Amino acid sequence: MSTALLTDLTIFILALLVGIEVIGKVPATLHTPLMSATNAIHGIVLVGAMLIGLTAHNVVGYILAFVAAVFAGANVVGGYVVTGRMLKMFRKKAPQVQGQPEPESLNGHNGHKGLKGLAGRIGIGRAPSERAR
Repeated sequence: MSTALLTDLTIFILALLVGIEVIGKVPATLHTPLMSATNAIHGIVLVGAMLIGLTAHNVVGYILAFVAAVFAGANVVGGYVVTGRMLKMFRKKAPQVQGQPEPESLNGHNGHKGLKGLAGRIGIGRAPSERAR
């Protein structure tokens, strides 16, 4: 075993132990919000996966880079999805009055729906069960 590999394994194991210790101290009520936010900013893991792909010189390296990129992408997307759903839970719903027009800030001019119509068509801000409707 080379010295560089031994050093890398030591750093990995120490980081694993520190991570377990830090996560173990977080109260259960804060665990999901913190984890979803950190998953959303783990784009740096995706950059690391790309660097693995750049430095790979054989098939195994390319496969590892691909797997790392897939997992990192899923982690980032999942973090944004969970964060969006959590933020939606805490929004106050304004009482909808019958016949009241929507706020002008989100509507376009001349009858176009503007950004609100675009967001509605692609499903932004809605849970997956609401998008099918």
